[in-house]
Amino acid sequence: MVKADAAIVLGAAAWDDEPSPVLRERINHANWLYENGYAEKIIFTGGKSGKDMFAESEAAREYAIKNNVKTEDILIETKSAITEENLQYALNVASNNHLETFLIVGDPLHMKRAMLMTENVGMEAYSSPTQSSVYTSLKTKIPFFFRELFFYIGYMISCPFR
Repeated sequence: MVKADAAIVLGAAAWDDEPSPVLRERINHANWLYENGYAEKIIFTGGKSGKDMFAESEAAREYAIKNNVKTEDILIETKSAITEENLQYALNVASNNHLETFLIVGDPLHMKRAMLMTENVGMEAYSSPTQSSVYTSLKTKIPFFFRELFFYIGYMISCPFR
């Protein structure tokens, strides 16, 4: 596995100050990368949705701190709503902190689209999908796969117009 300056954790839902099961898996994987020396920092991404009091990244930060990640090794962005924004805003945070190489943390089915986006924003990034997923049955995997396929095709079609 490649070592990087930071792990960027793609946003997922948070319920008030608690990470959803999907986000928790991503945080746990990033924590493992951090604890094992593969990432010096962790950048959590994700803003607020609806009436939430906390951004996804804020809930993720608190969960990581409770699980022994040093506060000074955590950076967040709180404005993003979609994967492309997760990466763009994380890159801004990283640039301000002189971080140049990244491990992208997300669900395995999400990685192809996310890694294409890292290329388009000019990141030196490597895929580091979660080892486990809450999408374990065909009933949950198939809709998530088709959702990702839909967004991947949409992104590919829109690329020339960006």
